[in-house]
Amino acid sequence: MLDSKVTIDRVMTQPLNTTLSPAKNNKPLSIVTIGGGTGQFALLSALRDLPNINICAIVSMADSGGSTGKLRDELGILPPGDVLKCLLALSPQREIMRDMLLKRFSADGRLQGHNAGNMLLTMLSQYAGDFPSAIQAMAEMLNVTQKILPVSTDRVTLVADLDSGQRIFGESAIDLPRTRTLSKISNIYLVPHHGDSVTAYPPVLEALKNADVILLGPGDLYTSLIPNLLVPEVAQTLKDVSAPLVYLCNIMTKHSETRGFSAEDFLSAVEKTIKRKIDHLVINNRKPEQKTLEHYLANESQLVSISDRQQLEKKCQIWDVDLLDDTAGILRHSTEKMSFNLEKVIRKLSHSRN
Repeated sequence: MLDSKVTIDRVMTQPLNTTLSPAKNNKPLSIVTIGGGTGQFALLSALRDLPNINICAIVSMADSGGSTGKLRDELGILPPGDVLKCLLALSPQREIMRDMLLKRFSADGRLQGHNAGNMLLTMLSQYAGDFPSAIQAMAEMLNVTQKILPVSTDRVTLVADLDSGQRIFGESAIDLPRTRTLSKISNIYLVPHHGDSVTAYPPVLEALKNADVILLGPGDLYTSLIPNLLVPEVAQTLKDVSAPLVYLCNIMTKHSETRGFSAEDFLSAVEKTIKRKIDHLVINNRKPEQKTLEHYLANESQLVSISDRQQLEKKCQIWDVDLLDDTAGILRHSTEKMSFNLEKVIRKLSHSRN
């Protein structure tokens, strides 16, 4: 049984006086993140400037919406959108390049609605002959030294079965609010476009085996995080690794995916997929203003909280801290607060492993 709640500083005041302790062999700690979408962008933005760590971001290949979806369907490439977000998050020139590469073309014609970054990744992929080479080339262009890996190089479609009996195809369709039904997702899986199964990109498995800490989330549970875990080899490797698994819980539920979920429900969905217990839960503990919560409630979105702390403390270690950014009336993870608190979590876990 793990120790109960871990107490760490909840107020950001001054920078830490010490830096992350390196591993026994004096190499930087290996931190692997798993996710996709804006959640992984926020996490990588929080980690990118921490000292003494090497980051490897494992990215979902199930994205099917917007510019990414059009390029995937028309040209048969792997979806570039989530990878682009990771590249921008880790780039030293992120502010300038973000404005440039996320700028959408407005002229009439086939370019309309696409952004420059997706188009560049697509061109590089076609010219180089594979998607991982395109990622590496763009990483060089953006001076990104950390690793970004597609979870698989197989083309897939994400499929969700609802408890109403309805079946929904595609990440973007699953993510849409279903205002006319109260149905919930009962099962979710990947359908490969070619072959009988989805295989992991081999460097992903090596990264997981060699990780010192593995961070899962935050982000949309069923459309950003779990698609990575549905790759059988990834789930099996996560089941066997010795590195601690840390789940970064969402701040709010989402009507289309996690309506009414508690923190335990999020954990249960992840654990069911990988058939292993999560070791640590990092969750926001600051409540926003009631006016803001009421706005979200009108859209059937609620603040995620722990339902039964006493029982959950028997299953995993809880790190409840202030992670909230509500400055613009939008509830999201604060990059600065995540950076401050995750440095403490990672250092604590690395000490216990050493």
